[in-house]
Amino acid sequence: MTRVKRGYIARKRRKKILAFVSGSRGAHSKLFRTANQRKDRSLASAHRDRGKRKRDLRRLWITRINAAARANGVSYNRFIQYLYKRQLLPNRKTLAQIAVLDSNCFSTILKKELIV
Repeated sequence: MTRVKRGYIARKRRKKILAFVSGSRGAHSKLFRTANQRKDRSLASAHRDRGKRKRDLRRLWITRINAAARANGVSYNRFIQYLYKRQLLPNRKTLAQIAVLDSNCFSTILKKELIV
Protein backbone atom coordinates (compact mmCIF):
# COMPACT_ATOMS: atom_id res chain seq x y z
CA MET A 1 0.00 0.00 0.00
CA THR A 2 1.33 3.39 -0.91
CA ARG A 3 2.09 6.08 1.58
CA VAL A 4 -0.53 8.80 1.93
CA LYS A 5 0.71 12.32 2.39
CA ARG A 6 -2.05 14.28 4.08
CA GLY A 7 -1.15 17.49 2.36
CA TYR A 8 -2.57 20.86 3.23
CA ILE A 9 -5.75 19.80 5.09
CA ALA A 10 -4.03 18.94 8.38
CA ARG A 11 -1.70 21.94 8.05
CA LYS A 12 -4.72 24.20 7.48
CA ARG A 13 -6.41 22.87 10.64
CA ARG A 14 -3.26 23.34 12.74
CA LYS A 15 -2.64 26.83 11.41
CA LYS A 16 -6.23 27.79 12.23
CA ILE A 17 -5.83 26.64 15.85
CA LEU A 18 -2.43 28.33 16.20
CA ALA A 19 -3.91 31.56 14.82
CA PHE A 20 -6.73 31.33 17.39
CA VAL A 21 -4.27 31.25 20.31
CA SER A 22 -1.70 33.61 18.80
CA GLY A 23 -1.97 36.01 21.74
CA SER A 24 -0.98 33.38 24.32
CA ARG A 25 2.44 33.25 25.98
CA GLY A 26 5.20 30.70 25.50
CA ALA A 27 4.43 27.22 24.22
CA HIS A 28 0.70 27.92 24.24
CA SER A 29 1.10 29.89 21.03
CA LYS A 30 3.88 27.79 19.43
CA LEU A 31 3.24 24.08 20.01
CA PHE A 32 0.13 22.53 18.54
CA ARG A 33 -0.84 20.22 21.39
CA THR A 34 -0.64 22.85 24.12
CA ALA A 35 -2.25 25.40 21.78
CA ASN A 36 -5.16 23.02 21.22
CA GLN A 37 -5.59 22.57 24.97
CA ARG A 38 -5.47 26.35 25.46
CA LYS A 39 -8.13 26.82 22.74
CA ASP A 40 -10.46 24.30 24.40
CA ARG A 41 -9.99 25.92 27.78
CA SER A 42 -10.53 29.43 26.46
CA LEU A 43 -13.73 28.44 24.66
CA ALA A 44 -15.02 26.74 27.82
CA SER A 45 -14.20 29.85 29.87
CA ALA A 46 -15.92 32.10 27.33
CA HIS A 47 -19.05 29.95 27.44
CA ARG A 48 -19.10 29.93 31.25
CA ASP A 49 -18.46 33.65 31.56
CA ARG A 50 -21.23 34.66 29.15
CA GLY A 51 -23.74 33.38 31.70
CA LYS A 52 -21.76 34.92 34.56
CA ARG A 53 -21.78 38.33 32.84
CA LYS A 54 -25.58 38.22 32.57
CA ARG A 55 -25.87 37.44 36.29
CA ASP A 56 -23.39 40.17 37.23
CA LEU A 57 -25.18 42.82 35.17
CA ARG A 58 -28.56 41.88 36.66
CA ARG A 59 -27.07 42.23 40.17
CA LEU A 60 -25.66 45.64 39.23
CA TRP A 61 -29.02 46.83 37.86
CA ILE A 62 -30.85 45.67 40.98
CA THR A 63 -28.30 47.43 43.20
CA ARG A 64 -28.71 50.70 41.27
CA ILE A 65 -32.51 50.53 41.35
CA ASN A 66 -32.43 49.73 45.07
CA ALA A 67 -30.15 52.71 45.79
CA ALA A 68 -32.42 55.10 43.86
CA ALA A 69 -35.57 53.68 45.44
CA ARG A 70 -34.16 53.92 48.97
CA ALA A 71 -33.13 57.51 48.31
CA ASN A 72 -36.85 58.13 47.81
CA GLY A 73 -37.94 56.15 50.87
CA VAL A 74 -38.95 52.83 49.26
CA SER A 75 -37.16 49.50 49.24
CA TYR A 76 -36.39 47.68 46.00
CA ASN A 77 -38.71 44.86 47.02
CA ARG A 78 -41.71 47.19 47.52
CA PHE A 79 -40.97 49.03 44.27
CA ILE A 80 -40.87 45.86 42.14
CA GLN A 81 -43.87 44.42 44.00
CA TYR A 82 -45.86 47.54 43.17
CA LEU A 83 -44.86 47.40 39.50
CA TYR A 84 -46.02 43.80 39.27
CA LYS A 85 -49.27 44.66 41.06
CA ARG A 86 -49.92 47.35 38.44
CA GLN A 87 -49.06 44.73 35.77
CA LEU A 88 -46.04 46.74 34.65
CA LEU A 89 -43.32 44.21 33.89
CA PRO A 90 -40.09 45.87 35.01
CA ASN A 91 -37.17 46.14 32.63
CA ARG A 92 -34.38 46.34 35.18
CA LYS A 93 -31.77 47.52 32.70
CA THR A 94 -33.88 50.52 31.68
CA LEU A 95 -34.90 51.30 35.26
CA ALA A 96 -31.23 51.23 36.31
CA GLN A 97 -30.30 53.63 33.50
CA ILE A 98 -33.07 56.01 34.55
CA ALA A 99 -31.96 55.74 38.18
CA VAL A 100 -28.34 56.59 37.32
CA LEU A 101 -28.75 59.18 34.57
CA ASP A 102 -31.87 61.02 35.72
CA SER A 103 -32.61 60.65 39.43
CA ASN A 104 -35.28 63.37 39.24
CA CYS A 105 -37.17 61.31 36.66
CA PHE A 106 -36.91 58.25 38.92
CA SER A 107 -38.28 60.13 41.92
CA THR A 108 -41.07 61.47 39.69
CA ILE A 109 -41.96 57.91 38.70
CA LEU A 110 -42.12 56.92 42.37
CA LYS A 111 -44.29 59.90 43.31
CA LYS A 112 -46.53 59.56 40.27
CA GLU A 113 -47.18 55.93 41.10
CA LEU A 114 -47.96 57.00 44.70
CA ILE A 115 -45.51 54.60 46.23
CA VAL A 116 -43.82 57.20 48.45
